[in-house]
Amino acid sequence: MEIDKKIVVLCTSRIYEPQIHGFIVRLNELLISRGYNLFVFSINSDIYWEEDRQATEKYVFDLIPYDFVKCIIIMDEKIKSHKIANKIIAKSNEKNIPVVIADGYYDNTSTINFDYEQGFEQVVRHVIEYHHVKKPHMMAGQPDNDFSNKRIEVFKKVLAENGIPYDDSMISFGYFWADPCRKAVEEILSREELPDAIICANDVMAITVSEMLSESGYKVPDDVIVTGFDGYDGIYFTSPKITTASCDIILLAEATAEEAFQVMENHKEQHHKIVPEFISNESCGCHEYTAHPKLLRDWFRESFSRHNDDNRVLQQITSSMQTSMTPGEMASKMESYKTEHVLCVIDRRCFDEDNNYFTDEVDSNQVKDFVIIYDADYPDKYKKDTFTIPESQIGYTEDVLTPAIRDRMFELLESGYPLIFNSLDFMNRPFGFICYHFNDYLISNYSNIVNVTNAISIGVGGYVNIQYQRTLLERMDEMYRHDSLTGLFNRIGFLNIFKRTIKKPEHRGKPITVIMSDLDGLKYINDRFGHADGDNAIYRVANALQTSVPESSLSARFGGDEVFSVIFGECDPDQIIKKINKNLEEYNIDSGKAYDVSTSCGYITTTLDDSFDLTQAIKDADEKMYAVKNSKTYPRG
Repeated sequence: MEIDKKIVVLCTSRIYEPQIHGFIVRLNELLISRGYNLFVFSINSDIYWEEDRQATEKYVFDLIPYDFVKCIIIMDEKIKSHKIANKIIAKSNEKNIPVVIADGYYDNTSTINFDYEQGFEQVVRHVIEYHHVKKPHMMAGQPDNDFSNKRIEVFKKVLAENGIPYDDSMISFGYFWADPCRKAVEEILSREELPDAIICANDVMAITVSEMLSESGYKVPDDVIVTGFDGYDGIYFTSPKITTASCDIILLAEATAEEAFQVMENHKEQHHKIVPEFISNESCGCHEYTAHPKLLRDWFRESFSRHNDDNRVLQQITSSMQTSMTPGEMASKMESYKTEHVLCVIDRRCFDEDNNYFTDEVDSNQVKDFVIIYDADYPDKYKKDTFTIPESQIGYTEDVLTPAIRDRMFELLESGYPLIFNSLDFMNRPFGFICYHFNDYLISNYSNIVNVTNAISIGVGGYVNIQYQRTLLERMDEMYRHDSLTGLFNRIGFLNIFKRTIKKPEHRGKPITVIMSDLDGLKYINDRFGHADGDNAIYRVANALQTSVPESSLSARFGGDEVFSVIFGECDPDQIIKKINKNLEEYNIDSGKAYDVSTSCGYITTTLDDSFDLTQAIKDADEKMYAVKNSKTYPRG
């Protein structure tokens, strides 16, 4: 299908972080200036290269509409999964779509990378050559990690050039994260002599090292210099502020956009490197670095948005969705100021009441039938109890531009702002996605995405589970309260509902009629034709009774071949009995059975007051029924 939209896809994670947010803003500005639109497919947490860990939110990358995409950009270091990146690249190659890797390297792609080795070397040289440290220590990442190993080699190189002997005790492994780093620092603190400086392979570990030294009574940088690397936003809020080398995200965005234009327009792969900016700061003894007022402001906005009252509103939305009674009611509960830029799309099979979407076995190859269940711009449009799509569009494609929703997606592109996609998943099963369509670049909106996605995922998933439980309970209740052969109330079911019904004021002091109906010749039918035919005859009599009495009547079978109905209010019992007999006569004509099904009926009519005795009324009607039966002649076996 030819379209007039030129779509570029960005695959990333944690877009609520100021650096990723800044990358998206700058990238989209440059794309829009050249007539391209941006789709952002994002997960809300890092996968950390654990390829086998179950993380169903990565389903969002399966929703890329390859048939409509001009270029795909992968922020490899943000997604942190070679398996996901290789899968996207393979599908892109099938469609001849160029791929640009931002901060990573893969075969047959264009790459834009930071020169981490040169950037890290600036930090190490500053510590060794400017501050004249003689006993340095390095907090590396994890063993055998490529990024960590390269920075270790830089550390060794600078030490050798400055005549400082190296041994393995000068390296600790903090695994790039706070908890393992704390354990490594505890080991360093237990030594007889502390190093002059701890040079960390990233900023998260530098912050942890600085905090633990302070907690142990040491001063940074007076006792121990601490440095980081990569320009993590938190370094501007530590005390002391951390010396680092910043990987300027805006430069990365600009270089990535330019590379995307090159491969889309000239079809030529290229590889570029950006040198991180060295930032001296308080943790090495230099002056405070204050050159990022906008970044600080964005960080504050992002942090503030997580500590307000919005989570309470989302919890209310989730609870209201889960306890709704119909799909339309559930969808309507999404309407809120928290969801005013949301388009929610799910597999319509979620609403199949005969199956539980999240626990039943499913065909993993079955294409989802996507339908819009909520559109913030048109909240009243989807407040209905069934969500259908044209037959021609069912199972067509499983992406964000499937025909059932494509036109609406193209409408949303008119704003010029990026469309952001999160997958919806519940109980480790993906079932749809959310498209966020903001009309601004406010980081507070981006920060709310993770919570809104979680709230709606749990809301829809909880609704589906509860509805299925209701269905099961209704089926169990049906089995518990009704006779399995005839479908009439059994003794327990009848007595329970009868006790409630006679208490209603509209029935008090009014006529009440009990009609008893008993199959004629059951023994004869059982003996000559078998019990299956006997059961069929009982069912036919019960059906004739139930279809002949008013809908408000209560009909029951307590066992055997006797069935009865209790009728509230005025009625003509003789006409009802005639209708029962006519019903059976019509059945006998069409049945082709070697026997006729007939019944004997008796009734009593009295007044529903405090003196009414159901047991006596049934007994009286039964006696009249037997008087009718005894007057008949029929085969008795």
